[in-house]
Amino acid sequence: MNTTEKSIESLFIKVEDYSKTSMELLKLNAIDKSADMVSSLLTQSIMFVVAMVFILLSSIGVAFWLGTYFNSIPIGFYIVGGFYLGITLLLFLVRKSIKDPIRQLIISTLIK
Repeated sequence: MNTTEKSIESLFIKVEDYSKTSMELLKLNAIDKSADMVSSLLTQSIMFVVAMVFILLSSIGVAFWLGTYFNSIPIGFYIVGGFYLGITLLLFLVRKSIKDPIRQLIISTLIK
């Protein structure tokens, strides 16, 4: 019976080691996925800010150019504002078809 007890004790030790290793692996996978998501989010945020600054300055430039073309600076700004209103309405109409691919991208990144 002594060998059976040693075998059972050895089995419990191996199960304990396996569970500790599995928990450590889960923790490391969670850290990896979190780091991946944070780095992606940070990179996308920086790119978004740079794009917004470019769009803002370009819009102001186009508004002034249109204003000088029509001999009224406010008209240039109204035209540019109307352009952005049109884009906003278009995005509002297709928001559901934009939402699903973004959701799937986030899910696939988390599952990966």
